[in-house]
Amino acid sequence: MKRSIFKQMQQVVLPFLLCISISLFAGACNKAPKETNKKAEVPNVILIMADDMGWGDTGYNGNTLIKTPALDQMALEGIQFNRFYSASAVCSPTRASVLTGRNPFRTGIFTANAGILRPEEVTLPELLKEQGYNTGHFGKWHLGTLTDTEKDANRGRVGNIKEYNPPALHGYDAAFVTESKVPTYDPMKKPKGRHIQAGWDCLKEGEDFVPYGTYYWDIEGSKVTENLDGDDSRVIMDRVLPFIDQSLNEGNPFFSVIWFHTPHMPCVAGPRHQEMYKEQDVLTRNYAGCITAMDEQIGRLRNFLKEKGVDSNTMIWFCSDNGPEHTNPGSAGPYLERKRSLHEGGVRVPGLLVWPGKIQHAFETDIPCVTSDYLPTITDVLQIEKDKTPYQLDGISLLPLIEGKMKQRNEAIGFCFDNQVSYSDDTFKLYARQGEFVMYNIAVDPSEANPIENGGKEMNRLKEEFMVFLESCQNSFKGKEYGTQSYDKLEQKWKNPLKKKKK
Repeated sequence: MKRSIFKQMQQVVLPFLLCISISLFAGACNKAPKETNKKAEVPNVILIMADDMGWGDTGYNGNTLIKTPALDQMALEGIQFNRFYSASAVCSPTRASVLTGRNPFRTGIFTANAGILRPEEVTLPELLKEQGYNTGHFGKWHLGTLTDTEKDANRGRVGNIKEYNPPALHGYDAAFVTESKVPTYDPMKKPKGRHIQAGWDCLKEGEDFVPYGTYYWDIEGSKVTENLDGDDSRVIMDRVLPFIDQSLNEGNPFFSVIWFHTPHMPCVAGPRHQEMYKEQDVLTRNYAGCITAMDEQIGRLRNFLKEKGVDSNTMIWFCSDNGPEHTNPGSAGPYLERKRSLHEGGVRVPGLLVWPGKIQHAFETDIPCVTSDYLPTITDVLQIEKDKTPYQLDGISLLPLIEGKMKQRNEAIGFCFDNQVSYSDDTFKLYARQGEFVMYNIAVDPSEANPIENGGKEMNRLKEEFMVFLESCQNSFKGKEYGTQSYDKLEQKWKNPLKKKKK
């Protein structure tokens, strides 16, 4: 009898317990992949920037001389931005806009080698680090000094504490950076020969080796001394790939900022890349050669991501920090003027985005976009709460554009540099030098050949909007959002871009 009861209990209870066990086991199994998948769906982010590269210096924008097959392939696979702008006409301000989503006049980076990326600013690496990303910065920094104990580059010197501002203070886990420019081949050495652009130090007669005077530093603030010879773009990429590999091994998404020095002067190409352009004059051989060398490293990066199986889930942005330098052979394409100008040739730059898992059909867009759009776009993609970016942003999210849902920008882009301003919407561009305003219909006159001096209601509207924007920038600069600690420390004064220069 007892055995019969026990047998009945076995028939009822054991299946029940087995069912619970299977359910619990299945739940546990389902839970782990769910977390893994969630992590896998978070895109890796790479921001690549060239230095002083003109809109017309790429094959996909019509250059028939300079070989840029990797960039051309990106244009075929992703989004080609025909109206992509650097936030300024020189380097440091544009770089600040990339990391903050804000116009550089808000943060006191009015020009190159002036101001710092203020510690109070909320930056992309800080935001992404909070989301579990490994964060790394490679190449040019130019947002403050990297040492206050010795002479280095433009501003690094003994006792210059107020401008000491390395990447470690802004959310980065890894860094391999110089304060500012270096030769684009053998970056730690003065270039050889008189063929380098006028005004740049070269080895003199009889000299064999002289340090250039700028150093590479790591995240700990130590000088890097190994593997610094040859093409500078390759030297940089040799640090990027191990950082990505480590991130993948740790199971973390990565945020990698790659700011090449190419093709900023002094432009130097190695023997192999000069040979590719041997029919050209010496300046062009060096200029074109170093761009092709950089392009090869971008191709190397993309191949590495494919080998690791993460290319589909990685967004790669590419642009330049401003238009081409006046004394090099770079091309602004059909656009007016060059670096240091807020005419189109100074700020309209090559712009690309590839993200194979999201952008499966390549397209071009004429919607105006700007480097300040990076931060709001990436935070929108990651669904980061708005209160994480509490300060006034000047960029907008381009996620609707990426998804094919944006038809126009609707918000104008403001620019300030030196004694110039401009304010561009989808159709019109307001421009002033020393307070003298003109307007262009930039949609039909992108080369700015026909200024409209009396623009009527449209011109008045843009002026009014611009003045509101400029006042907002001045308020931010003076500490309205986060106080005056950096303002006081740096002892900066507001630079009114509408002020006329004294003769």
